[in-house]
Amino acid sequence: MSVNLTCKLSDRHLDSKQGSSQRQLAIAISANSATDGNNAPLNLCLVLDHSGSMGGKPLDTVKRAARDLVDQMFIQDRISVVGFDHKATTVVGNQPVDRIESIKEKIQSLKASGGTCIDDAIKLGLQETSKGKDGRVSQIFVLTDGENEHGNNERCLQFSRLATEYNMTLHSLGFGDSWNQDILERIADAGGGTMAYIDSPESAGTEFQKLLKRVQAINLTNAYLILQLAPHVRLAELKPIAQVAPDTIELAYQTEGDAIIVRLGDLMTDVERVVLCNLYISPASYSAEPAASSEIPILTVQVRYDVPAQGQINSLSSPLAIAAELVQDYSPQVDPQVQNHLLALAKYRQTQIAEQKLQQGDRAGAATMLQSASKTALQMGDHNGSTILQNNATRLQSGTALSEADRKKTRIASKTVLQIPPN
Repeated sequence: MSVNLTCKLSDRHLDSKQGSSQRQLAIAISANSATDGNNAPLNLCLVLDHSGSMGGKPLDTVKRAARDLVDQMFIQDRISVVGFDHKATTVVGNQPVDRIESIKEKIQSLKASGGTCIDDAIKLGLQETSKGKDGRVSQIFVLTDGENEHGNNERCLQFSRLATEYNMTLHSLGFGDSWNQDILERIADAGGGTMAYIDSPESAGTEFQKLLKRVQAINLTNAYLILQLAPHVRLAELKPIAQVAPDTIELAYQTEGDAIIVRLGDLMTDVERVVLCNLYISPASYSAEPAASSEIPILTVQVRYDVPAQGQINSLSSPLAIAAELVQDYSPQVDPQVQNHLLALAKYRQTQIAEQKLQQGDRAGAATMLQSASKTALQMGDHNGSTILQNNATRLQSGTALSEADRKKTRIASKTVLQIPPN
C-alpha cells in the first residue's frame, strides 16, 4: 500500500528580478488500490437523533436508511449504534456485522421523544467506536435535526477533536432545516469528516449511501502532510493552507523542527484530497547567489500515514521535490488545474463573507458577495452551485429573507461541487 502524490505550482516560472513572488502549490493525495484487492474493514458507529421533533416520517426514513446501510456492509466490518434525545443510549453495542436482522431490529426499535443533547451522544459514540478500532477504518456518522438544546456545543467540538487523536473520523448529517449549520460544520471539520444535508426525508437513504461509499473507499488513515521549505520560501501569514477537494476547509498546521505538518486524516482510493499552500518566494535572493542551473528548489513534500489493514503505522511516502524556474523575460503561465482549485477556495471564502454580512444585517452586501461566489462557481464549471448562489442573491436583492433551507444549501454549495441538480 502506498500513496499517490502529485504537486503543481500555479506558475512554475519566476521573474528573476522580483524581490518577492506569490505562488500557490496544489498537492493532490490519494491511496493506491490495495494489491490484494481488499480495503481495510470498516468500524462504523451511527449516532442517531430520535428526539421528539424526529417523530413520524423523519425518524421512519432515517431508520430505514440506517437498516439499508447495514445491508451494504461486509461481514468483516463492525457496527455500533447510539441513539439520543436529551440523553444518549447504546442501541447496538460494537459488534461484527454478522447478525444483520438483530441489528436492524434494534435500529427499528428507536422511538421519538425528548429533547436534543449532541455532545453526550458523540461521547458515547467515541466509547463504542473505540471497542472495534484495531485494524479497521473507524468512522462515526452523527445525524440530528435540531439545536443542541440540552448540551454544550464546545463539548461537541472537544469530542470531535478527540476523535481524530484516536484515529477516528466524525461526519455530521443535518436533517431538515432546524439544525445549526455552524455547529455541524465545525463538528465535521474538527472531526476530520464531511457535513451532509438531508433536505427531505426522501433523501435520507441517498445521503447515507453516499457517505458509506466514501468511507468504504478509505485505505489509509491518520495521514499527515510534511512540508520542508527551501531557503527564501515562506508560507503566507494569513490562512496559508486550505483543502479544496473533496470538501473545502481551512487547515491548521504545526511545526516540528523546520518541517510544517498538516493533518489530512483519511485517504481514499478513488477521491483525491487536494491541498493548496500559499507561498511567498524571493527570486532575487536566488539570482544573487551563484547557480549552475535556472532551476531552484521550492520545497519537498512527504506523507506520513497508517495502513490499518496491515497494522502499519507511521509509514512514509518517498519525498517529492518541487522546483521552479528563474527566467529573465517573465510572462505569466498559469496552470489551469491549479487555477480551478483557486476558484474553489475563492467561492468558499466569498460565501463565508456573504454569511457574515447577512448576520450583520447587511443584505445588500451579502447579495453582492453571493453574486461574486456564483460567478466564481460558474468559472470553475460548478453550474449547480452557481445557480443556488445566484438564486439566493436574487432573493436578497428583492428584499426576501433567506429561508433556513436556502442558507443550508448555500453552505453546502460553498464547500463542494454539487453533483445533483438543485431543487
